[in-house]
Amino acid sequence: MKIEIVNNSKHPLPAYETGASAGMDLRANIDRPVTLGPLERQLIPTGLYIGLPEGFEAQIRPRSGLAAQHGISLINTPGTIDADYRGEIKIILVNLSNDSYTINDGDRIAQMIISRVEHAEWTEVNQLLQTKRGAGGFGHTGKK
Repeated sequence: MKIEIVNNSKHPLPAYETGASAGMDLRANIDRPVTLGPLERQLIPTGLYIGLPEGFEAQIRPRSGLAAQHGISLINTPGTIDADYRGEIKIILVNLSNDSYTINDGDRIAQMIISRVEHAEWTEVNQLLQTKRGAGGFGHTGKK
């Protein structure tokens, strides 16, 4: 699918790193390095603006390497960019480690996945059909 994009960053457009990649890496577009202390969060600009068609969203997710190696994640994951949003894509990074971490201009800081969205239509009823699971949740099946 084709999506309109404005690139006001100093970096190339997001791209799939392999033919089977689900997400495209997003890069920090910053004038100077940003250091995140332990448990600190920071809004990092990308310089990108997109025009999604109705019926789609862009999901913003952490990069697994940053999470596993440095404890860097997103505070709201996955983040959603709605089809009618036209502002700059910014990433809310959080440092979940005990060590400071520095983000430099051009660092790959998140990944973006384009997904189809369905709008639900509610049908109000007095009672739901019962299932074997019922209301069980949050570990109700125990450890096996």
